Amino acid sequence: MASSHFVIFPFMSKGHTIPLLHLSHLLIHRRIKLTIFTTTANRPFIAQFLGWPTDDPNIIDLPFPSQIEGIPQGIESTDKLPSISLFPAFATATKIMQPHFEQALENLSNVTAIVSDGFLSWTLESANKFGIPRLSFLGMNNYVGAVGREVFTNRLFSGPESNDDLITVTGFPWIKITRNDYEKPLNQRVPTTGPHLDFMMESTIATANSYGLVSNSFYELEPLFVDYLNSDPMPKVWCVGPLCLAEPQPPMVEARVHHHPKWMEWLDLKLNEKQSVVYVAFGSQADISKQQLEEISKGLEESEVSFLWVVRKDDDETNIVMKDLEERLGERGMIVREWVDQIEILKHESVKGFVSHCGWNSVLESICWKVPILAWPMMAEQHLNARMVVEEIKIGLRVETCDGSVRGFVKADGLKKMVEELMEGQNGKEVRKKVEEIGEGAKKAMAEGGSSWRTLNELIDELQSVRNSKESKGESLARVRAPLGTKKAKGLIDLFCGIQLLTGLRVGSRASPWVGLRVGSWAQGISRCPCSDDNVEK
Repeated sequence: MASSHFVIFPFMSKGHTIPLLHLSHLLIHRRIKLTIFTTTANRPFIAQFLGWPTDDPNIIDLPFPSQIEGIPQGIESTDKLPSISLFPAFATATKIMQPHFEQALENLSNVTAIVSDGFLSWTLESANKFGIPRLSFLGMNNYVGAVGREVFTNRLFSGPESNDDLITVTGFPWIKITRNDYEKPLNQRVPTTGPHLDFMMESTIATANSYGLVSNSFYELEPLFVDYLNSDPMPKVWCVGPLCLAEPQPPMVEARVHHHPKWMEWLDLKLNEKQSVVYVAFGSQADISKQQLEEISKGLEESEVSFLWVVRKDDDETNIVMKDLEERLGERGMIVREWVDQIEILKHESVKGFVSHCGWNSVLESICWKVPILAWPMMAEQHLNARMVVEEIKIGLRVETCDGSVRGFVKADGLKKMVEELMEGQNGKEVRKKVEEIGEGAKKAMAEGGSSWRTLNELIDELQSVRNSKESKGESLARVRAPLGTKKAKGLIDLFCGIQLLTGLRVGSRASPWVGLRVGSWAQGISRCPCSDDNVEK
């Protein structure tokens, strides 16, 4: 039988690409043949990260769509979008790459599986055409998935009047959330249709109909939520992380040794001075107002704690605030305006705290290098991540807002207070102890014989066994997901109803969470849940 051959297809964003490249390291170590799909502008980063030649034939470029309304020509990564509001248009435009992807797939031999980002939902249709199992990679934890399923299937947002009222999560009664922990339109009583909702629902449907879900987490971190998700007739969750602990290839290690940026020299200086540093970063896509930037600057300055602040936004207002701060601080603080190797920062011995937006990659990196978090979520699922960090696994504290709400304005004195508490206070000591304990668990999970190490081996073996079995019988490799009792409409593909999953809406006495919808047209003009009797075969 042929050896395993995996296709890896990351979404065009560094935060989504890097974990899948870490996964690629693990697969290479297991002697799995890889073919990686990307776009022309993203190829150099991927090649450098993997230590491959830029023209390596195992990296296949697809032409990224041009002339997307509102998006400047040449932008092929969300990191460079002028505004996060353009994300739905960017993500939807990736569908135009589907014919090119399928043409390239046709020329590949013996593909065992496709691991594609959950945002690339259309790759499921491509995988099914070629009879290849598709695994969805979602860059979030299982806590978010489990809480979300309870919230939407039980319609928990239909009750409270205020967006800041605490709501008890039905299946996990110790967890309290608010509507403001979710983005619009998901936090509305009846979500309004539009590009954002359409995109999320299409991703949800495709993931639910994939062979499995690859999770960048480890079982010991959230066993209750992994077990909850795997108890349902949904794709199995395979926890193979934290992927940031995957050892890079020698060329990448060598590049890190020879590259010694100014911020690293500054951290070395602080270490020699025996000064603890708080690292501040809010991701590459958060929109922070000038007024809030000024309060952050003042709070960090008044805390008298040394800090390294990475600022990704480059505009006149931001630059004015940063320049003023630099002039006042001298050597006590450093501001970086470029992409940084965050892992190298968190690994540095001088870094003792992280003011973070709580993107899941950042949370995992904090865990792995045992740096406690001051949680300041900005967007997407980050507010739920922050609840997990502070309330569930207790490895961080949370910033104080003026009005106590989860999306409120943060004044300088509130930030100063919590930075000092994280770095020097009793609560800071407690979360530091906890993150050290969980960090050790993360290393054990990824080490040979650990839970994530075993899970990845089991996934590879299962996929290879499926392929061998299908090949011997001359059958298609794709596994059709259709739970018992579901009736399948003629000429339609059985898909999980994203509307019900997201809204909890049910229509008809025999409404099922599974529904037949035409691939590629499901989102056009849908204003109600189609899980009704006239959508199933009699």
